Amino acid sequence: MNPLLELNQISYSYHTPDGETKALSDISFALAPGEFTAVVGPSGCGKSTLLSLIAGLMKPESGSMTLNGKPLTDNSDKIGYMLQHDHLFEWRTVYRNILLGAEISGKVTPEIRARAEALLKQYGLKQFAHSKPSELSGGMRQRAALIRTLLLEPELLLLDEPFSALDYQTRLTVSDDIGQIIRQSGKTALLVTHDLSEAVSLSDRIIVLSRRPASISAVLTVTFSLEKDTPLNRRNAPEFKTYFNQIWKELNGNE
Repeated sequence: MNPLLELNQISYSYHTPDGETKALSDISFALAPGEFTAVVGPSGCGKSTLLSLIAGLMKPESGSMTLNGKPLTDNSDKIGYMLQHDHLFEWRTVYRNILLGAEISGKVTPEIRARAEALLKQYGLKQFAHSKPSELSGGMRQRAALIRTLLLEPELLLLDEPFSALDYQTRLTVSDDIGQIIRQSGKTALLVTHDLSEAVSLSDRIIVLSRRPASISAVLTVTFSLEKDTPLNRRNAPEFKTYFNQIWKELNGNE
């Protein structure tokens, strides 16, 4: 199977009047279609920078990135980006917030409207379609943000700490909910998180980055022998602690 996303020796540095700060060094990996991969690493190592490069918000200094074998610059409309905050606008209803990306892209067609309504129904927000964002719980707001991201049918989802603004209990529930939605949609996803438990509970594979300038220090394949493999069920599985400890040791120099 050909990879959906492929990065080959990506490097990037930040430049300021005080000099150069190297953020990423020779990052290479590939994502298979339908794979859910997490990226973890020390704080400030360049995890979000990596997502910004893949999203096309910045250009790498060296290396190449392809989506379906073509340069990412030719496929930027195939990438959906879900940020740390939902960025729902209070002066727009939930339905109109979900249509925002399509409006900006000039793609609001009858088919897109029908798909928006279908997604709202499918993910339990139909009755809130004409509500304001302030009327939704934190978890419902994140679900609305995900629907907005899925509306234009991206092939790759980039998730930048999408649950970090939620309290712990809500975060567990919402990550389980959204994790299952993404798997059921069959989308390929790349999650950046500082939460090791979140990475283990959601992912098929975990990429561990070193301290800045970040390089890949380890890649772990994650499998669970569960009858119902969900993020919440994984947290209670015997394999969970093993994977968590492996990542912890890698991040702390195997001490």
